[in-house]
Amino acid sequence: MKFYKYHALGNDYVILDPRDQPLALTPNQIRVICDRHYGIGSDGILLGPLPSAKAPFLLRIFNPDGSEAEKSGNAIRIFCRYLWDHKLVDRGSFRVETKGGLVQCLVLEDGKQVRVGMGRVSFWSKDIPVVGKPREVLQEPITIDDETFHFSGATIGNPHCVILVQDLSPELAKKYGPLLEVHPLFPNRTNVQFLKVLDRNNIKIEIWERGAGYTLASGSSSSAAAAVARKLGLCDSQITVHMPGGEISISVDEDFGVVMVGPVTRIAEGQLSDELFQ
Repeated sequence: MKFYKYHALGNDYVILDPRDQPLALTPNQIRVICDRHYGIGSDGILLGPLPSAKAPFLLRIFNPDGSEAEKSGNAIRIFCRYLWDHKLVDRGSFRVETKGGLVQCLVLEDGKQVRVGMGRVSFWSKDIPVVGKPREVLQEPITIDDETFHFSGATIGNPHCVILVQDLSPELAKKYGPLLEVHPLFPNRTNVQFLKVLDRNNIKIEIWERGAGYTLASGSSSSAAAAVARKLGLCDSQITVHMPGGEISISVDEDFGVVMVGPVTRIAEGQLSDELFQ
């Protein structure tokens, strides 16, 4: 099985192209490939390009636990770089269909940077979803163990729980992220971002990703956190998101439409052995 591997700020994905071989991946095969001891190690699997009635390309995104994600900003940028490397796109903009909606993409700097129109962020409970009466979910209390946080809910095609904090650390995300991911308020589980506002144009986040765990960087998490920061009046429209893996530039317009620009790095390509799955 032919594979290609890229990373976006340390968030790494394996691409499997259906044009190389017929693919009918099982959740167990996905888990094995992504395992950092028994497989080649990855934060997820990208399956594509696939045919689409809505766009030139369809991308499916799978988490390391075998579940399917609606959308991932880093995954989309990596997929765009793959399309560029294989001469399937040129310097013009193009659309990609994901389970979480259509995105408009543009490859920059010969693939080293990719611009993605991520879509519009919604804070409404039914869109995210968050249980309870229909409302914008902003700064609501949520208790985990003996700790009460205040969170804002957001979706940009996938669910997010954004928590403002003053003291930010990886340990915070690793301790409370897995508990928040499966909290009863979130019927589809949720991605979690702990957010510290640095100034009007800079924020810092630590991320626990649904189905993947602690993550060095995330494009959709950056988009959601930046949109929440602007919604709460804490940041302006141009925001640099600082993460352990690096920085992403986010633009949030007045309707909370988000445009993301960030880097992509090619790692390797090779052949997965059939023995891997035995």
